[in-house]
Amino acid sequence: MKLFPYAHATHPQWQMAALLVLAQLRSQMALSNYAANPTLGLLYITDHYAQDAKDILDYFGAEFSFVTDWSGTVAMGIAANNVEYFDEPAIALMLLDIPPDQYRVFSGVAPLSMGFEVHTALVHADGATPELADLVQEMAERTDSQYLFGGVSSSRQQGLQFAVSGDGNIRGHGAAGGVFSGGLSGVAFGSEVAMVSRLTQGCKPVSASRMITEADNNVVVSLDGEPALDVMLHDLGLSLERPQEALQTVRSTLVGLVHPPEADEGDEVIASAAVRQTGNFGNDVLVRHIVGLDPGRRGIAVAEFVEKGAQLAFCQRNANAAKADLVRICAEIREELEPQVLPLPPDQPHASAVLEMTPQPSARILGAIYVSCTGRGGAHFGGPSAELQIIRRALGDVPLIGFFAGGEIAYDRLYGYSGVLTVFTD
Repeated sequence: MKLFPYAHATHPQWQMAALLVLAQLRSQMALSNYAANPTLGLLYITDHYAQDAKDILDYFGAEFSFVTDWSGTVAMGIAANNVEYFDEPAIALMLLDIPPDQYRVFSGVAPLSMGFEVHTALVHADGATPELADLVQEMAERTDSQYLFGGVSSSRQQGLQFAVSGDGNIRGHGAAGGVFSGGLSGVAFGSEVAMVSRLTQGCKPVSASRMITEADNNVVVSLDGEPALDVMLHDLGLSLERPQEALQTVRSTLVGLVHPPEADEGDEVIASAAVRQTGNFGNDVLVRHIVGLDPGRRGIAVAEFVEKGAQLAFCQRNANAAKADLVRICAEIREELEPQVLPLPPDQPHASAVLEMTPQPSARILGAIYVSCTGRGGAHFGGPSAELQIIRRALGDVPLIGFFAGGEIAYDRLYGYSGVLTVFTD
C-alpha cells in the first residue's frame, strides 16, 4: 500500500481553496510513493463554508471520478499535518487507499448492510441528536473490537456531515445529495485494515478521589457521606464568604467520573489507576462540566447522569499535562509500529542466522486522522498550531487531517477536552 494523498488550504472563496487542494493532491498522486487511484475520500471543512458544503463535495466528486465513497463533517476548526485552521475558511481532504471490500460508508439514509463485518469505525456525529451517547455505545457494540474513533460536529451553524457510498449510493435518497444533518455517519472498516488508535485527555485532577454516596439523575448529592457542595468547597480551598473568588474557581473546575462497575467501592480508582504518570486521566474516566449548584440539598449538578457508587474527582484543564499526555500517545503508537528488536545472546549458536531470518518491523504510517476538542488547539498548547506540531515532531511528516470536535468519540463513549489519534499502517 502507498501513502494517502492529502491536502489543505484556506481562502475566503471556497473555489480558490478547492483549486489549491486539487493542485496539491494531483502533484502528490503523480509521485510513485503516493496512491494513484484511491476510492475513499475524507473531507473536512470549516463552518465558514457550511452553506457551500454540497457544492464543495460535488466539485471534488467530479474532479476525482474514481473516488466512489466520501465521508466527513463540518467543524469550527480543522487540522492537517503541522497546522490548524480555527475560525477561518478552510478545507482538508485525504484520499484513503483501502481495498473497497474492507470498508463501508454509512449514514442514517444508508445504514450498514448486515453482510459486512465491522471491526472498527470512524464516526461523525451531530451533537443535536437525542440520546447520542446511547447511539455511540450501540454502534460500538456492532463492531468486533468494541472501538470507535471520531467526534461530534462543532459547526456553529447546522451540524452537517458528508456521506456518499458507492455500495448503495445515497445521492438518490431525497434531497440529501451526500450532505445531511442528524445522527451518525462515517466509515466502517474490516479487520484487514491495519490501524493504531490512542486517546489523550487534557485535564488534571486537583483533588482526591471521592465516592458518590447519593445521587439524583445528574445531581451529586453527597460524596463520601458528606454534602457534595461542602466537599467541593473543602477540596478546592474555597469559602462562600468570598463568592466572586469561589465562583471563578468553580467555573474553571470540571469533574472526572468513573461509573460502576469500573469503580469498585473503596478503591482509589481515579487517584491511582485512572491517572497516568503524566497526571492525566486514563481512558476509563469521563470529564464533564459542573453545570450548576443545588443549595437546598448542598449538591452539585454535572453534565452527565451519575450513579451511587461511582468515583468522582475534581479536575482542571492543564496545558503541561496535556502536552505530556499527547507525547505519550504518540510514543505508544511509534512503539507499537516499531518495537525494539532484542538480539539473541552472543553465545547462542547460529544467532546471526536466526536474526537474519527474523522479520524486521517495517510498519509504516500511510495516513492519520486526529480529532481534538475545540477547547484544546494551539491556544491551549502555547501557540498557533502547537498541538499539531507536537504530533508532527513525534510521528514525522505523515499525511494527517482531522477536525476540532464538540465532543470526542473513542471506545464506546463520548469524551471532552480530549484528542483521538488514529494512524493507518501498511
